[in-house]
Amino acid sequence: MAVTAALIKELREISGAGMADCKNALTEAEGDIKKAVEILREKGMAAAVKKAGRIASEGLVYAYVANDCSAAVLVEVNSETDFVAKNQDFKSYVESVALQAVKSPAKDMDEFFAETWIHDSSLTVKEALSQKIAIIGENMNIRRFEKYEAEDDSLFVTYIHGGGRVAVLLQLICKNQGEAVIEAGKNICMQIAAMNPKFVSRKEISDEFIAREKEILLQQAINEGKPENIAVKMAEGRLNKELKEFCLLEQEYVKDSEQNVKKYLESVGKEAGAEISIKRFIRYETGEGLEKKEENFAEEVSKVIGN
Repeated sequence: MAVTAALIKELREISGAGMADCKNALTEAEGDIKKAVEILREKGMAAAVKKAGRIASEGLVYAYVANDCSAAVLVEVNSETDFVAKNQDFKSYVESVALQAVKSPAKDMDEFFAETWIHDSSLTVKEALSQKIAIIGENMNIRRFEKYEAEDDSLFVTYIHGGGRVAVLLQLICKNQGEAVIEAGKNICMQIAAMNPKFVSRKEISDEFIAREKEILLQQAINEGKPENIAVKMAEGRLNKELKEFCLLEQEYVKDSEQNVKKYLESVGKEAGAEISIKRFIRYETGEGLEKKEENFAEEVSKVIGN
C-alpha cells in the first residue's frame, strides 16, 4: 500500500510521533497503520496504548442518567473553539444530545443522526445539528456516545470534571445502594477520571493482547542494548507494572495509597453489608485522539513525503 499524506496524518494523530518517523514506520509496515504503530512503539517513538492520542479539539463530554435510572449515557460533542464550548447555548445543546442518546436504540452514529430530533419531530438529529451550527456560527459535531442499560441490583454513578473536559460513567452491582455505596461510586469515578484505566480487571484482557505487549516491551529492552536474558526480565517487570496501571481494581487508590481500588471496595462493602462489584465503566476526554487544524499541515506533509 502506498504511503499517503492521509496515512501519515492518521498515524501522527494516533502516536504523537514526528512526521518523518511516521513516514518511515509506514514505509517499513508497507502502509499497514496498526503495524506502523507497533514499529514506533518498539523504537520508543510512540506513547503506550494506555495513553490517549493528542488532545486538541474543543467541546464537551457529558454524562446523563435517565430519570427512572433504566439507562445512562456518555456523549461527546465537539466545537471549533473553547469560547463556544463555554457558551450556555452549546451546553444546553449537549444536554439535549444526551437526552436523545439515553432514549435512543441506535447502534451507531449513522442511525443516531437519522433519528427524529427529540425537541422537534420535523427534524432529524443531523438536521437539528445543522441548524445549531448556523445559529452558533462555527462547525460542531456529535462525535460519539455510549449507552448502558440497567441490570438487577445495578447502580449508575457519574462524574464530570473540569466543566466537561472529562466525564465518567460507572455501573456498580450491589444489593445495598445506600449512601456509603453511592459515595464509593463517586470516589471510583474520580479515580477513573484521574488515572484513566482501560479495564476493570485482568480477566478482561485477552491472552493475545498480553503476548503482544510483552513482545513490544521485550523489543524495547533489546533496543536499549540489554542482553536477552536481562531484557526478558525487564519486559516481564514492565508488563506487570503496565497491567496494574491498565486495570482499575489493581490501581493504587488515589485517596489512600496504602490500598488498591479492590481493597477499598471490599472495605466499603463490608461496612454496607453487601458486596460491591464494578460491572463496567466509560471515560471520555474531550477531543482525545483529535488535533486542532494546522494551517501549514499540508505543506509539512508534502515536504516529508517529497512532493
